Amino acid sequence: MKYRKLGKTDWMVSEVSLGTWQVGGGWGGSFDENIAHKIIHTAIDNGINFIDTADVYDAGLSEKAVGKVVRQRSEKIYVATKCGRQINPHVNMGYTPDVLRKYVESSLKNTGLESIDLIQLHCPPTPVYFRDEIFELFERLKEEGKIKAMGVSVELVEEALAAMKHEIVSSIQIIFNMFRLKPAEQLFTHPEIAQFGIIARVPLASGLLSGKLKVDSVFDAQDHRTFNRNGEAFDKGETFSGIDYLKGLQAVEELKEIFKGNEALAALAIRWVLMFPQVSTVIPGASKAEQVISNLKAMELPTISPEQMSAVEEVYNKYFKADIHHLW
Repeated sequence: MKYRKLGKTDWMVSEVSLGTWQVGGGWGGSFDENIAHKIIHTAIDNGINFIDTADVYDAGLSEKAVGKVVRQRSEKIYVATKCGRQINPHVNMGYTPDVLRKYVESSLKNTGLESIDLIQLHCPPTPVYFRDEIFELFERLKEEGKIKAMGVSVELVEEALAAMKHEIVSSIQIIFNMFRLKPAEQLFTHPEIAQFGIIARVPLASGLLSGKLKVDSVFDAQDHRTFNRNGEAFDKGETFSGIDYLKGLQAVEELKEIFKGNEALAALAIRWVLMFPQVSTVIPGASKAEQVISNLKAMELPTISPEQMSAVEEVYNKYFKADIHHLW
């Protein structure tokens, strides 16, 4: 395992870490604690020391599974969770210091941990990033020892730039993959970006970049790839990176030609993310332990050539830039 520094912290976190949105069942079907535990144990067994969860993943069951496994292990595992998405309606004024404090305390209870390593605002409405009292809350929670660091999980590049103005913010979690290039252009080039840990989420574009999906692929009724393609439940950019599914399949075929060989496209897609030194860690999910192992193969791959990097950008420009570049 290779490790990179996470922003303003002194933590060295695994380049490939674990996202737990679908661990144990989150993309359809009932939550299976045993499967969740096996996935998390497998991650730690293979050197992963950073696990990302959220209080809304399976209504707290993901947090509980992460906390239970981490408490069983002797290794230092950095636990990142998120708060705010329980607010309903999910609007700016629903965010108050009192409400957020209760969510953090609930996450502490769910995980059974004395302190949360990294608490992140979970894609709040844009005005929240400009409210000093929200970020001052996390300063107090840090002083109280309830959290060790604070970050943001954003939808928009402009939200990331706004969050960077708050001293408490150590990390920025953002969608970044072969089908979402705007962060590299407008965030990674910021003169102060080296101070912030970039956590790259949705690296496989909800499975599109696995290269295994087809026109007739069927997803569970409770899978966001079924019910959120147009943003019916939350930001549509979280599902297939907000691109048209059929266009995505066409683009995948071109990527397979660019990377023609014996390596799985999923591992190559994760390796592509790691080509950017601004990224501290990438957090692909897993619905079974074997997927954790497959994701880690990305680190064994050779450097992607400049010609291939340029070819990926050309695919993005051809299929997606006009449709989505201005949206996120």
